[in-house]
Amino acid sequence: MPTVFTESMNLGDLLKYEAPNLYSRDRVTVAAGQTLPLGAVVGMVTATGKVKRIDPSATDGSQVAAGVLMQAVDAALAERNDGLMVARHAIVSDHALSWPTGITTAEQQAAIAQLKALGVLVRQGV
Repeated sequence: MPTVFTESMNLGDLLKYEAPNLYSRDRVTVAAGQTLPLGAVVGMVTATGKVKRIDPSATDGSQVAAGVLMQAVDAALAERNDGLMVARHAIVSDHALSWPTGITTAEQQAAIAQLKALGVLVRQGV
């Protein structure tokens, strides 16, 4: 029986295009209390400027998509100021996006539209 290798998602699975000279990227602080995977769609808390997983039911700013994490971030115990996200002028693959549990299709579509308004296009099958 042949050996089967499973490769986890990597940046090449997520990011299909970005503008030159790191224009598409922003350094961000990930709020404490969460462990987020590569491709997590995040919103920015208005009062602090920190990002957390998008939450369509929130009222603190994190209900609006601000970008997509370009790396996994473990902020379970403390905030991390070394997060990196795609924030503008880029193309990401839909299959590599990570959504919160329980988000509806309509909420995902609204977040995808918010990303599009930032110039982050979500493409299927790329």
